Amino acid sequence: MKQEERRQRTLRQLIDATKALIQEKGCHSITMQDIMGRSGLSKGAIFHYVNSKDELFVMLLQDGLEETNRRFMNEIEEGRRNFDDPMQKIKDSIVEYENPQNVTNKVLVYLFGKEEDPAVAEALKQYYDRSVFLSQLWIETGQQHGVIPKTVEADKTAEWFTLMTLGFRIRARIPNVQAIVKAQDLTALMTDILNPGKKREEEG
Repeated sequence: MKQEERRQRTLRQLIDATKALIQEKGCHSITMQDIMGRSGLSKGAIFHYVNSKDELFVMLLQDGLEETNRRFMNEIEEGRRNFDDPMQKIKDSIVEYENPQNVTNKVLVYLFGKEEDPAVAEALKQYYDRSVFLSQLWIETGQQHGVIPKTVEADKTAEWFTLMTLGFRIRARIPNVQAIVKAQDLTALMTDILNPGKKREEEG
C-alpha cells in the first residue's frame, strides 16, 4: 500500500472512530484513551496527525465540509452540469444539519465554547473562510455552466449562505425549539436566489 493511501486510511479510521464516540458520549466526555481504544491506533500514531482532542474535532469538522464538496464536484465531473443534481448534494447536507444528533453540529457548538484558545479560534476562522470559499466556488461553477445568472454576486451570496447555514446548525443544538423554518425552506430560498427562473417554471 502506498504511503498516501495508508495515511488516508488511518485518517478515516481515526475520524470514523471519533464520530462514533461523539454519538455515544458527546464531545466533552471523550478522552484520547477512548479514541485509542475505539480506533485501534496507538497514541503515537494518533499524535502523528493531531496534538490534541480539539485538533481532532477540527479535522472531523473540516472532513464534513470537504465531503459535501466532493459530492458536489463529483456531479460536475460525471457530466451532470445542470442546476438540480449538484445542488441536491448541498441540499442533502443541509437536511443532515437539521438533525440534532448530527456529529458535526455537536463539534461546532463545542468548539464555539473554546474560542478563547488561540488554536481553536484560528481553526474556527479557517473553517468559516473555507465554508465561504467553497460556497463561492459552487456558485461560480454554476455560473460558468450557465445555470446560475451572472447577476448573482457570488462572494456576497456565498457569505450569506454560510451565515444562514451556521445559524441553522446552531439552532439544531438548542433543546426543545419549535422550528418554523425547516431545511426545505432554507434550500428553497437558496434555489430562488440562485436560479429564479426555476421557480417561474414550476409556477407556470
